[in-house]
Amino acid sequence: MADAWDKVTVDQLRVGDRVRYRESEFEIARIDANFLGRSSMVCLIEDTPSRWHAYPAGLVAEVERAG
Repeated sequence: MADAWDKVTVDQLRVGDRVRYRESEFEIARIDANFLGRSSMVCLIEDTPSRWHAYPAGLVAEVERAG
């Protein structure tokens, strides 16, 4: 768990960032662009041995990133 969190928009995220989004905390393993054919959306992918999950998000949505 991180000590400090910064609010950023989704378009500032990179693979490897630890984020809090939609009541979940996870490390981004992959970012799929043009989610559902929309250039304004991405899908943040969490992929660990214990869990896989996809989080659709608009590029301008705010998330918390570990600082």
